[in-house]
Amino acid sequence: MASTTIKQLEALVQVADHGSFRKAASNLNTTQPNISSRIAVLEQTLDAKLMERHGGTIELTVLGQELLIKARGVIASLDEFLVTANKKDLFDGILRLGVTEMVVHSWLTPFLSSFHESYPNVQLDLTVDLSSNLSTALDSNAIDLALQNGPFKTESSEAVKIGTYPWVWIAAPALQHADNSRAFIPQAYPILTHAKETLSVKQLAAHFADQSVRYVPSSSLSACLKMATDGLGVACLPEAMIEESVEEKRLIKLDYHWVPDAMEFFARYNSERANHVLADAVYLAKQASAIAAQQ
Repeated sequence: MASTTIKQLEALVQVADHGSFRKAASNLNTTQPNISSRIAVLEQTLDAKLMERHGGTIELTVLGQELLIKARGVIASLDEFLVTANKKDLFDGILRLGVTEMVVHSWLTPFLSSFHESYPNVQLDLTVDLSSNLSTALDSNAIDLALQNGPFKTESSEAVKIGTYPWVWIAAPALQHADNSRAFIPQAYPILTHAKETLSVKQLAAHFADQSVRYVPSSSLSACLKMATDGLGVACLPEAMIEESVEEKRLIKLDYHWVPDAMEFFARYNSERANHVLADAVYLAKQASAIAAQQ
């Protein structure tokens, strides 16, 4: 039986993916010296050099590149072995997850609950940020999975659609007309909007281009929601974010004939680096999104 271990193969894959012994150690919940030792022992066992260090960079040798493909296959086979044995509790490690605010305000909590129930020993390293920033993080391999809205400036190898979320106009009840009408007059109040570079705000600007409208942009949808609740203006927000506030009568929906295009959310990741845990996370995210849409 070969003396090469799964931990050594995991170290090879992680160092190759991240170009860093330190990041590989962080992802595998161990220390940098342990990763260095695993790679050294693997090279010693194979009597071959698998990677070269050039200053601050790490480059695989030709043999290292060939064995990286095989190492991924071995790890994937072990994943399937554990899944077939119904032993998801034996999976460990870290899944670096990036989500937008909309996910936080709608179905993040049930998703996290279902994920931890399935994989109690896998840690989720959570990042909440703008979709554009999550795309950058995904492209640079700083996160493994992004649950985010399009459109995207760059493509990932996999993009699984997980939900569509319409926008609605909302305001505090105090801004309602004296006759209780919920008609929306654009010039009457400031429009609380998302960040200027987002698609929805670009569409808002185009729609109101010939009208004298005041905007209050914010990189945070949560800030827009808070300002709307405080009566500082009207806002156009994803309906999934405001249902609780509407039910509690802290906000009312306004009548207006136009909204930006619905937000389309995707689970985006690099298929070459994906494992069973990540694939299952995508499924659970899609499930949580669908349940939230039905409520």
